[in-house]
Amino acid sequence: MKYSELADRREGESSTAIRERVEQSREIQRERFRGTKVHCNAHMPPRFIRKFCEPDAAGHRMLELATDRLGLSARSYTRILKVARTIADLAGSDGIRENHISKAIQYRSLDRKTM
Repeated sequence: MKYSELADRREGESSTAIRERVEQSREIQRERFRGTKVHCNAHMPPRFIRKFCEPDAAGHRMLELATDRLGLSARSYTRILKVARTIADLAGSDGIRENHISKAIQYRSLDRKTM
């Protein structure tokens, strides 16, 4: 997250609203993987990542830049795509957009700093 978002003094989203978005996201994932052994985005195998995690053109450019600048491994790259898919689901978006990729990269960067 950006500092301006963290320092914002306005009321944030209520816990009830967040819970509803999470429940909707989980339902989207249940429907997406119905009839398979996969239950959530985190457990997608490579063929599902190719099918369900295709970013838009700007998202592809962002991933390319991140891969080149951060030296992402194949594992990091796929984890970013899975997290971006979840962020898109939480936003109610059918596709993965640049902002979803950007947030997923930020979360991955934070994860790497705390390890």
